[in-house]
Amino acid sequence: MIVAAGEVLVDIFPQYQRVGGAPFNFAYHVKHLGMDVKFITRIGDDAVGADIFSMLEKNGFDTDLVQIDKTHDTGRVIVTPDSRGGHQFEILQGAAYDHIEFPDKPSDVSGGGAIELIYFGTLAQRTASGFNQLQTFLSKRDPATKCFYDINLRSGNFSNENILASLQKTDILKLNDEELDHIRTMFRLNHDDTGLSRRLIERFDIEIVCLTKGPAGSAIITADDYKSATVPDFEIIDTVGAGDAYAAMLAVGWLKGLSSKTILSMATEFSARICRIKGAVPEDPEFYEPFLTQLSGAENA
Repeated sequence: MIVAAGEVLVDIFPQYQRVGGAPFNFAYHVKHLGMDVKFITRIGDDAVGADIFSMLEKNGFDTDLVQIDKTHDTGRVIVTPDSRGGHQFEILQGAAYDHIEFPDKPSDVSGGGAIELIYFGTLAQRTASGFNQLQTFLSKRDPATKCFYDINLRSGNFSNENILASLQKTDILKLNDEELDHIRTMFRLNHDDTGLSRRLIERFDIEIVCLTKGPAGSAIITADDYKSATVPDFEIIDTVGAGDAYAAMLAVGWLKGLSSKTILSMATEFSARICRIKGAVPEDPEFYEPFLTQLSGAENA
């Protein structure tokens, strides 16, 4: 079982809007990739929230874990394309997900069953309450439960205290090159990317670091191994959610015990396919069929 904790929101593009939020995107993908997932989140008592609730129900999520906030609106992000093919994000404050009420401990979510992995990020920790509640929740996990920290830094919506406390609970760390640069500055280190990743592994007892570098590819780094992958040449429709897709395939591959080389290949392909659709998640479940076949074949190899 995987538990994903954090925001679900609506990404508002110039011509359309889509449901998003890294924890939601991650949970949606891993569920459609065949994993048992629980998603802890909070939405507003509004039309957008009702649409999200309906979408979660339609896709088989346990909606008992979806909290309805009578005071705060469902999260919203204004997304503006930039000249480099990326996006600028204006994340509105005072969202329902800022007020998630976390269960006392992870086993309360699973009904006492074993949780293999807890996925979390930084945005849902931007308020004191969100930070304290999530960190307390993580601290009460079973020692066998791994934590996947998908750092996802958004300007004005995090503090170094958030990052440090989260790294102290991390087993799998995913971040991009800009986020690694922030950590380099934060700890006043001048190592190259691989060296810095290994310093983090050593200092925080992290098992695996995944570094994504946009068009320059990605790498999986452990204490004694390094594997990298290039990005295939493909048509890009929309890059929003590509990193979340990468994280989902990374988590699934890691839990299934696949090699770093196989995980890199599948995560790269999966995130590239997401870039060929509008929005962060596909509406058609058939999108996942080729990847389910690949996962089954890799697991049985």
